[in-house]
Amino acid sequence: MNKNLTMAAIAAGLIVASCGGHKKGDIEMAEQTIDVALPEVDSVTISTTYPGELTANQKVAVVARVSGQLISKSYDGGDFVNKGDVLFRIEDSKYRDAVQQANAALTTALSAKEYAQSHYDAVKKALESDAVSKMEVNQAESSLRQAEASIQNARAALETARTNLSYCTITAPISGLTTGATMDVGNYVNGEGNAVTMTTIYDNSVLTANFSVDSNQAMEPEMADDSRLSHIPLSFADSVEHTYYGDLSYVAPVVNDNTGTLDLQCKVPNTYNELRPGMFVKVDLPDKILPRAILVKDAAISTDQLGKYLYVVNDSNTVIYTPIKVGPLYRDSLRVVYSGITPDSKYVTQALLKVKDGMKVKTNVVK
Repeated sequence: MNKNLTMAAIAAGLIVASCGGHKKGDIEMAEQTIDVALPEVDSVTISTTYPGELTANQKVAVVARVSGQLISKSYDGGDFVNKGDVLFRIEDSKYRDAVQQANAALTTALSAKEYAQSHYDAVKKALESDAVSKMEVNQAESSLRQAEASIQNARAALETARTNLSYCTITAPISGLTTGATMDVGNYVNGEGNAVTMTTIYDNSVLTANFSVDSNQAMEPEMADDSRLSHIPLSFADSVEHTYYGDLSYVAPVVNDNTGTLDLQCKVPNTYNELRPGMFVKVDLPDKILPRAILVKDAAISTDQLGKYLYVVNDSNTVIYTPIKVGPLYRDSLRVVYSGITPDSKYVTQALLKVKDGMKVKTNVVK
């Protein structure tokens, strides 16, 4: 009998001890301290990223406009050349002969005009004494006018001959990077009938980022003259070492009927000569301003099947599961929150795996 009483007493003690330990755990859980923060409120510019492509500031085809054997090439493909640098020379003996012939024709025309002038003066004077007829005077004047016209034609022919001779030396029309030559030295260039492209020069000192936006996504009026449109962030699919910004330089006056988009352009200074025409670019174009945007630490936001959410601690120190609608990242670590919380909402910043909806906590407000 005494043995049974002893066992019952021991069992009762274990039950009491067990119940006492569970209550102590609940107290510890209720007293857990969690770091929380209040959202920041700041003016934020919202941007949309658009894909685009770079084109050269200038692209000029260098052509041959005369015919003859190519006798020299003074550059290699990919070289940078300055405006006026000699790139090619075409054999010019035919064109030098043409200049000499044109010079001779001009000399003949000048002599003919001199004779015609003297003859006209003579018959005109003879008319005063009726030594010649009026008809002879008219004929002499006509011959003089023809001689004057011949001089003009000869001078024009000489100018054409000199121009053709100058085309035998092909120079760079702009400064920039060259493509490879389309013809090797020794080949015959037939440029008289149709101009022959010899190379192309790209001026890459400033590039143009071409992109399009949906015509329904027009930027807000206050953005139209905003200084942020002169320092637009750009990123590239190709690896580049430096950061680049563009200045909005063109907005199409009409919407493209085929695509329903509006064409835009940014000028991009190629300061480090890393960028090339044809590179794909992403333009982070600002389109509206949120004067009092709510910002939370991006690391505090979690995701489940319903979307993004935060743990918010209410005035009763209870953790509340709070769905939110988010916007873009701001200053690398903050996230814009469009809806779900207010500037007075205290949200859990860390130890997210240790909290759950409905938990009682103590809070430590951090910045």
